[in-house]
Amino acid sequence: MQATGTESAVRVPVGDFALEGTLSIPHDATGVVLFAHGSGSSRHSPRNRFVASELHDAGLATLLIDLLSADEEQLDARTGELRFDIALLARRVVAAIDWLSAHDVTSALTIGCFGASTGAAAALVAAAERADLVGAVVSRGGRPDLAGDALPRVRAPTLLIVGGRDELVLDLNRQAREQMRAETELEIVPGASHLFEEPGKLERVAELARDWFSRYLSART
Repeated sequence: MQATGTESAVRVPVGDFALEGTLSIPHDATGVVLFAHGSGSSRHSPRNRFVASELHDAGLATLLIDLLSADEEQLDARTGELRFDIALLARRVVAAIDWLSAHDVTSALTIGCFGASTGAAAALVAAAERADLVGAVVSRGGRPDLAGDALPRVRAPTLLIVGGRDELVLDLNRQAREQMRAETELEIVPGASHLFEEPGKLERVAELARDWFSRYLSART
């Protein structure tokens, strides 16, 4: 986070409750990136926070949110039934997109979505539903295949980042890419596994995401 920026806890209304989030705004931000994490993760994810810090240094604001409530997280930890409920997750990403578009601090900024694992599918569905608001999407080790019939409706330029050792997910990303009509690139990070835990691999993800969002997100007029 740039020293000249601000970071604040926010609550994004969804129905009769609110999603907990962290909004970080560097001065003269040129866009804002919403993070949609996968199962077993949260707005405190060290991986997502690392990527977010790289985006801040490039002048991009970020919103990291928990897509599930605390009670839902406990339920999902026991049963695993919510992590693949893409419709539910996508509705919440849409709610966060709408919140950003109405918030006085971010309403003038084009919105990007950064999704990981099943969060990538939710981000793509939301991008299809809010095509007028979402300017770019990045998927890290994501499951874009789970976005189903929303894939051809995505208009935002999309970058799919997959580890070279994550063979099953790589194959699923290739299949999903064939269904997409928007500008879509598949970037394979050699030697990286699903979580990009190997030395230097997450740094490469952050670079790719930074460059993609910097290219496609700019202040709306």
